[in-house]
Amino acid sequence: MVVMVLERVSPTMRGELTRWLLEPKAGVFAGTVSALVRDKLWELACKRMGKGGGILIHSMDNEQGFALRLWGDTTRLVRDFEGLSLVTIPVKQS
Repeated sequence: MVVMVLERVSPTMRGELTRWLLEPKAGVFAGTVSALVRDKLWELACKRMGKGGGILIHSMDNEQGFALRLWGDTTRLVRDFEGLSLVTIPVKQS
C-alpha cells in the first residue's frame, strides 16, 4: 500500500498521479503499486513539487510495518527514535 500527501502542488501534478493512484481527498493519493512504480512516482512528484511539500508512506518490513519519506516544505516533521518514526508539529516562533 502506498499513500502520498502532497501540499501546494499543481493540478497537473495531481492529475498525473491519478493515473496510478486514487485521490480520495485533494492532495491525498492511495493505492497499491510495485516498489519501482512507487519510487518513480515519488521521484516525479519531488521534481515537480516546486514550493510545495509531500509525504510518502509505504509498506515496509519493519516494526511499524511502514516507512515515511518527506520532501520540500511540509507542515510536519518525522523524527527517528531508535528505529521508530514519530511525527512532530513544529512550534511557530513569534
